[in-house]
Amino acid sequence: MVSENGVQDPEISLVRLILSCMVAGGVQYGWALQLSLLTPYVQTLGLPHSLASIMWLCGPIAGFVVGPTIGMWSDRCGSRFGRRKPFILAGCFIICCAVMVIGFSSDIGSALGDTMENCSTYVGPRWKAALIYVVGFWVLDFSNNAVQGPARAMMADLSGSHGCSTGNIIYAFWMAFGNILGYASGASGSWHKWFPFLMTNSCCEACANLKGAFLIAVIFLGICLAITLISAKEVPLSELDAEASKENSGFFFVFKAFKNLPSGMLSVLLMTSLTWMAWFPFILYDTDWMGREIYHGDPNGTKEEIEAFNKGVQQGAFGLLLNSIVLGITATLLEPMCRKFSSRVVWVIGNFTLFLAMVAITVLSAISNKSFTGSISTAVRGPDGIKIGALAIFTALGFPLAILYSIPFATAAQLVANEGSTQQGLCTGVLNVSIVVPQVIIALSAGPWDSLFGKGNVPAFGLAAALAFVGGFVGLALLPKLSRNTLMSSSFGSMH
Repeated sequence: MVSENGVQDPEISLVRLILSCMVAGGVQYGWALQLSLLTPYVQTLGLPHSLASIMWLCGPIAGFVVGPTIGMWSDRCGSRFGRRKPFILAGCFIICCAVMVIGFSSDIGSALGDTMENCSTYVGPRWKAALIYVVGFWVLDFSNNAVQGPARAMMADLSGSHGCSTGNIIYAFWMAFGNILGYASGASGSWHKWFPFLMTNSCCEACANLKGAFLIAVIFLGICLAITLISAKEVPLSELDAEASKENSGFFFVFKAFKNLPSGMLSVLLMTSLTWMAWFPFILYDTDWMGREIYHGDPNGTKEEIEAFNKGVQQGAFGLLLNSIVLGITATLLEPMCRKFSSRVVWVIGNFTLFLAMVAITVLSAISNKSFTGSISTAVRGPDGIKIGALAIFTALGFPLAILYSIPFATAAQLVANEGSTQQGLCTGVLNVSIVVPQVIIALSAGPWDSLFGKGNVPAFGLAAALAFVGGFVGLALLPKLSRNTLMSSSFGSMH
């Protein structure tokens, strides 16, 4: 980025630019574990399935404030270490603390007075552990928002002559890499064998697997953070723009930014909200769906049902790993796709692909439930066609997910660039609001919606299909028609 004084962030090599974004992989590793394991696990502590979605509520609410506020503050941070790195460092430290609280929630709950009965025989609720777990979950979601916005903006700052298209591809690559490692970690199910000391009286196999996976996540994030802090060479704000740090940076300044959005931005915000509303039921219930509807397990049932549910969760995590591989491949193909068809058309194609996948999930659930004979052991062993079909859906969804992670922010960044603004951090934060608002809506409504139409996850997926279908036509009608060459020219990737 070049300032009004002609000062710019130092030109760095491509290798150094890649290493500067490595923290995105570390954060995404933990986020993948969060998506694949946490909704199923909290139900083993006693939180009902109909209320599991509420657990996700506080994070999006915090993100409504954290995203734009941290983005704006990072634009104006006067630290001698740079504008973005102080926020990345502080956010990663909080992530590590939250991850440890989540991993050891059962042990902490036991110390605070939960049942002393061994977890291998006790299947009732552990409310203190559940409360500690939910608090840790909320803090984790809060800190994820605090890191990812500055990390995205820093890639835009440092891209230089490499171009923001390169920064976008690098960011998407690290996200996919972190997802692959995280989902592989969640799918392994062997952490309790490799680290048997993690198992305690209140923490059996599923809990010890969660604990081990998150301990590795802390170590991996620490390594990624150190490499990013060393590699990223930011210019202090005082050298870029001596007057910027003196501008109004109070909390309410964030909301004034909504009054000055570039032309076409409201359409992007609406389309982003509809797309995320369609995605969030899957993100919330993906592995839980595999455990319940495909393997017919129950986290609060008999020992056999619990084992079947855990097997399904592990297979769901493996499906998300395949999903991430497709995501990484698609991310490298988005630029030529958008040059050929335009970002608007590609975004719409992503929505209609999501619609077809949600319909397929609903149909597959109906087939699986119809073929279920009541025998858990039979459900775990077969039929193989249903399980392969479920994994195929998980894998195919990597294509529209790559679109969701890149094109909304790329489109918004181009609109901001067309207005001559350089406040990419604030832009990222404002767009983040259109992501967290639908998360709040789905988190509040998914449980009651499922209860209204019957237990399980199918009603939420049916709603997701309808929203994706509507979103596709909204995109065709309202999204701005940018040049086919602009998608990657000013983008820097995104997530959450």
